[in-house]
Amino acid sequence: MPFSRPFALPDPASIHPITLPDGTPHTGTVHLASVLDHPCIEAGAWSYASDFDPPPPDGWTARLAPYLFPFSQEGLRIGRFCQIAHGVRFITASANHATAGISSFPFMVHDPATMTDAQPDRRDTVIGHDVWLGYGALVLPGARIGNGAIIGAGAVVRGTVPDYAVVTGNPATVVRMRFDAAQVARLNALAWWDWPADLIARARPALEADDLDALAALAP
Repeated sequence: MPFSRPFALPDPASIHPITLPDGTPHTGTVHLASVLDHPCIEAGAWSYASDFDPPPPDGWTARLAPYLFPFSQEGLRIGRFCQIAHGVRFITASANHATAGISSFPFMVHDPATMTDAQPDRRDTVIGHDVWLGYGALVLPGARIGNGAIIGAGAVVRGTVPDYAVVTGNPATVVRMRFDAAQVARLNALAWWDWPADLIARARPALEADDLDALAALAP
């Protein structure tokens, strides 16, 4: 259905992507790329996080990924158009302790000379494009979440989540697939999240209507 007025995506460089009906910004929602200033984090355009008690702009890294330090050996990569609800946490690999010895106590962390070598787990955490992480979801070290996945509220995610899967629970398990295998392959090939902003705006009706043929007809 055509829109009665022009639609444009918000400026991806802005901090607050949502403007309320009275014209004021919704300060509880931020564009991740504009607030996550960290050498170990990559966040794609238009991905956002929301919080009912939002930190200041420079506090979002510690809120979302509290164990990721500037000297960490792993990375957190978040694709485009992801949606992160209140309470979501990324527990990255720096949080893990060595368990091969008698004790799991991290002695090396308490010695400045060895602190930066005290990371037994260096797996990246990777979130695909157009992923919705629900309220309070916990993403564990090394998790890889596919494009278009939906992570249920309170889910504890480890391992690999397939593209366009819906997962819930602890440990998170697939409860259903959003599309069949052929449709998933077609969506990944279209990669609409990489299109120019004006074309994505034009594709909004197809994206909201679950009209894959209409989306494909707009592909550049």
